[in-house]
Order: sequence, then structure tokens, then C-alpha cells
Amino acid sequence: MTQQITKGIKISVETHFEGMFFKNYKMHYAFGYVITIENQSNDPVQLKSRFWEIKDVLNDTETVAGKGVIGRQPKLQPGESHTYQSGCLLTGPFGSMRGYYNMVNLNTKAKFKVHIPVFNLSTPYALN
Repeated sequence: MTQQITKGIKISVETHFEGMFFKNYKMHYAFGYVITIENQSNDPVQLKSRFWEIKDVLNDTETVAGKGVIGRQPKLQPGESHTYQSGCLLTGPFGSMRGYYNMVNLNTKAKFKVHIPVFNLSTPYALN
């Protein structure tokens, strides 16, 4: 598990390999991840948007940005957490992801970024 705290918001990430398949004459590797966002601050916050940088073994980089996570913009009171699952496809057996969430403090209306730590995606047989 990978974890990081930014401005009182703890991000925890767990990853798993889901399998391989051919698409458009190319091998693709499917990875899943579970992210928990925990509000350890003293103020209520809301996640507004996300930004991801996804790199594969060949250093090809894909960026993904959008509102919320999995169609939601969760509000978290102090001590609350939100967990969601998602995934990505790589063209190689390993890579990495990192990014950030754009958040807002609901008391002060201040906007801030919460960093998502770099986490690795790798097939079990690629770990040697």
C-alpha cells in the first residue's frame, strides 16, 4: 500500500493486476486500484476534480483529467473517508501512476491540491 498526506488529507492506494488481452493487434495489461481519501483535517472538504499521469514501461505518458472520481464529488467531514475503485490499461507489463485531486475547504472556500503518491503497476511475473 502506498500512502501520502497533504494538508490533512490522507491518500492510500492499493493496486492489483487483472489480466491481459489483445486489442487492435496489441497486447494490453489491465490493472485495478483502490483509493481511500481520508479527511484528517479539522475542516470539511470536497473533492472537485482529478488529474492523472499514467506512464508505461516505454515511458509513454497518458494524462487524464476530469470532474470528481467515478462520477462523484464526495464531501468529507473531519474523520470521514471515501473509497473507490478504478483501473487503467497499459501496453506493457508495468508502469506507474501519479496525480492530484483539486479540493476545496468547505469552511473557508479555499482551493487546494492533494497529491496522489506515485504508485507502481506491475504484473506478478514482471517482478523478478
